[in-house]
Amino acid sequence: MPPVKLASLDLNLLLALDALLQHNSVTRAAEAMGLSQPALSASLSRLRRHFDDPLLVRVGNGSQLSPLAVQLRERVRIALASVEHAFSAEPDFSPASRVRDVSVLTSDYATEVLGGRVAAQLSSQAPRMRLRFATNVPLLVEDAERVLARNDFMVMPHGTLVDLPHVDLFRDSWVVLVAEDNTAVGERLEPRHLQELPWVATYHGAHASTPAARELRTQGLEPQVQVVVEHFLTVPALVAGSGRIGLLQRRLAARLPAGSGVRVLEPPVALSPLVEAMWWHPAFTRDVEHTWLRHLVRRAARSLDDDDGDGPAAPDGADGSDGADQGIDAADGRHQQPGMASARTS
Repeated sequence: MPPVKLASLDLNLLLALDALLQHNSVTRAAEAMGLSQPALSASLSRLRRHFDDPLLVRVGNGSQLSPLAVQLRERVRIALASVEHAFSAEPDFSPASRVRDVSVLTSDYATEVLGGRVAAQLSSQAPRMRLRFATNVPLLVEDAERVLARNDFMVMPHGTLVDLPHVDLFRDSWVVLVAEDNTAVGERLEPRHLQELPWVATYHGAHASTPAARELRTQGLEPQVQVVVEHFLTVPALVAGSGRIGLLQRRLAARLPAGSGVRVLEPPVALSPLVEAMWWHPAFTRDVEHTWLRHLVRRAARSLDDDDGDGPAAPDGADGSDGADQGIDAADGRHQQPGMASARTS
């Protein structure tokens, strides 16, 4: 197909295409858009001519997407997210008045440890923004660049994502949970326990695992996994009252209430520290609003380290923004888009 002349395209066709691909039906797509069926049918005809493809194929009493339409489905969602982001930009970004969702993909561990601090910072400085946490399941991580085109951040440990901009947030270490009444383990764990005892594993699979579990396997320690979960907060309950053991982050283990039925022991082998980082799509690196949000998350993470007596995981200016936040107006918290003069006068 020759290069597309954007000036000849109608943005409304992109909206119609998205509705058709999402609903797989002209009737349902028209209802979702608040249009008549003939109007959307006309848009479908134009789209078919443009792509030289049927897009929707009649099958019995319904229809299904053509192979090309299946490929377009995710691309169109990303394109619409980019258009929305571009047209929502403001010459002077004012956090206090900005209305938007801030979407963060992360684990329940990071939400538990850091989420409250981020929420407190956001509610104080940008009360009209809404913080939305979602679980970063393996399928989303495998397609991280596309997923991040329509989300603000992923907060994940190193060793999972590559070739995307990021900044380190905080460090943690690993401990092992055993049941209080587990008589097979004394006051200390031994390396043999890691292979002899059954495990509760988090994200156990060919492409999903914790950094510590991967490190154990590189040391020749293959756990006998009896239970697999995708939430760290469920590990203690699945260890309590059983012969199972499980890895947990030290910060999370420190939050366990009394009477949780587990003991917290040091690993019998050396495990590298966990470095939790914030990742984003490269298109947002120099975006003023996104830069402000990144700094807010980093301040929240720094307060976490300050409480523990540790230094910040990354120094100021280490987030790859290359000075994109220099438009901060210290007097009123407004941020200017690069190259735009302030409307304020002295």
